[in-house]
Amino acid sequence: MSAWDTPERRALREMVTAFTEKEVVPHLPAWENACEVPRDLHRKAAEAGLLGVAFPEEVGGQGGDLIDSAIVSEAVLEAGGSTGLIAALFTHGIALPHIVASGNADLIDRYVRPTLAGELIGSLGITEPGGGSDVANIRTKAVRDPSTGSGTEGELVVNGAKTFITSGVRADFVTTAVRTGGEGYGGISLVVIDKGAPGFTVARPLKKMGWHCSDTAELSFADVRVPAGNVVGEIDGGFVLVMQQFVSERLSLAVQAYSTAQRSLDLAVAYARQRETFGKPLITRQVIRHKLVDMHRRTAAARALTRQAVERAVAGDATDPAVILDAVLAKNQSVEACEWVVSEAVQIFGGMGYMRESEIDRHYRDARILGIGGGATEVLNDLAAKLLGF
Repeated sequence: MSAWDTPERRALREMVTAFTEKEVVPHLPAWENACEVPRDLHRKAAEAGLLGVAFPEEVGGQGGDLIDSAIVSEAVLEAGGSTGLIAALFTHGIALPHIVASGNADLIDRYVRPTLAGELIGSLGITEPGGGSDVANIRTKAVRDPSTGSGTEGELVVNGAKTFITSGVRADFVTTAVRTGGEGYGGISLVVIDKGAPGFTVARPLKKMGWHCSDTAELSFADVRVPAGNVVGEIDGGFVLVMQQFVSERLSLAVQAYSTAQRSLDLAVAYARQRETFGKPLITRQVIRHKLVDMHRRTAAARALTRQAVERAVAGDATDPAVILDAVLAKNQSVEACEWVVSEAVQIFGGMGYMRESEIDRHYRDARILGIGGGATEVLNDLAAKLLGF
């Protein structure tokens, strides 16, 4: 028995599969057209125990770890969900960990618990117009207003903009990276900004190639006043908090990548068995069988590498260079496998694979973002080279 196949985790997988088949799959095409998932889905997922799977019980979660959250992603995708659905429903997976890690009881009570209960939606605001992976050069500024008092009693005034913010349209709050100090990584803080605060506007929802059911937005801050008590952790200590969560984010995307590849392979096999060409099932053609073998091989390799990295991350320290390297390599390997497998799956489907009504069409479009989000493939390769001493 492996860590991925305990009785408890088999039960979790079965529960997530049943939830996805009932609450997601029948509605996913409509949510894709609406470009968002309903808020009610968050409540249903919370009641099923899905939202807090990898969060500690003391903050309202179920007390699991990264393996449990990976099993949730695997089950959602292999039951017919999508990475866009995961991005929309589980955005709190990148919005809350910094708050939990800070240990701030007030912020946990106001934001973490209600979100894990499906009552609030949170998002993470890092990326800015003109800047992506270069987190150390955040330009959105937060300046303390001395007239409002000192310490947590005072207020910060925030000005700037964020873009490509997942769940930014629906979010009730945004865990936002702002510059509170000098240039570079040492002057960055994280602050929680409530939707509805005067001067905080969703500039526009963004239309995308994929992840259609996951709303994405540009956010604008014009003299937005935020209580100083909403600072996550220490002033000017935000960069470290962001970096500490990158391992989990990259491994989560790696899991989504190989799970998408597996679902695409399953769909391609089923179609090849059913589709006849020149009087015989497509799967009887050697070229198709060899394609399927290669798809299986690449998917299995990505899964093995990523699961190994997940296990090491659970047992280790997110700041350990070896753990960081594992996550980087796993993400790039899984993304490469996913992009190749979904492309081959569309090829096997032929003209039907190009139709919007086909599930494989959605996976093909959704897969493209996986090599960009959480650190672009090229950026991660460069980081890997440094970690390897090349």
